[in-house]
Amino acid sequence: MKISIIAIGRIKEKYLQDAAGEYSKRLNRYCKLAVTEAEDEPTPDKAGVALKEQIKEREAQRIFRHIAPDAYMIALDIKGQKMTSEGFAGHIKELALRGHSHVQFIIGGSLGLHTSVLKRADLLLSFSDMTFPHQLMRVILLEQIYRGFRISAGEPYHK
Repeated sequence: MKISIIAIGRIKEKYLQDAAGEYSKRLNRYCKLAVTEAEDEPTPDKAGVALKEQIKEREAQRIFRHIAPDAYMIALDIKGQKMTSEGFAGHIKELALRGHSHVQFIIGGSLGLHTSVLKRADLLLSFSDMTFPHQLMRVILLEQIYRGFRISAGEPYHK
């Protein structure tokens, strides 16, 4: 299975880079992983609603350049469906059984994802009602993908 993550912005902090790198390395035995970073738009502190919408739209255009038409697309959104780790593992396994050989995860920037991206997604997924920095969210997503593959393989993993 091919797993792609399309994320707005780069991970700037070394400790987050190291964590993302570690999970990426671990995932190599379970899937083919690709991470694409699309440039984020600077957001002024006092940006109005219209400007924020324009920023999300520009970021969406960058995301769409990397969307594979045949991929199953999962967008991370606070209003999305919540799953347990076991449920997430089962969902990924079920996708593979149904012939989805490529799953793409989308992580928006600091303002979230534009509605055009949310509408294109096959699944909206939420990890919590809390808001996380998008750079940290990438590490959390990588860890959960890794955990999911371990669960599906019947391998031990910390609960």
